[in-house]
Amino acid sequence: MNFEKLEVWKRSARLSADIYIHTKQIKDYGFRDQLTRSGLSVPSNIAEGMSRDSNKEKKRFLDIARSSLSEARTQIYIGIEIKFINKEQGEHWLQETRELSAMLNSLKNKLSGND
Repeated sequence: MNFEKLEVWKRSARLSADIYIHTKQIKDYGFRDQLTRSGLSVPSNIAEGMSRDSNKEKKRFLDIARSSLSEARTQIYIGIEIKFINKEQGEHWLQETRELSAMLNSLKNKLSGND
């Protein structure tokens, strides 16, 4: 399965790029680095997982990607609260992380059917 054709990979890569673009003005390097790294982890783990041979390995990497989404979502909530992230932008990212998580669950379930 070519990861570049997966909508979940495309959307997560766009989210990661968007996070980089909209957080570059944050002077708290630790916060910015943690958020950008968790965002970058999502499409990276999807790509790595879908390049694996076994469905078991693919599902493991999809779980890691989903965990990274949860991490990013937590950081976005905190970023909104401490005014590092514009509320409207943050709400958009939160919704995107929820949808991406559902997409990853769907893909993982599809792979379970092919075991």
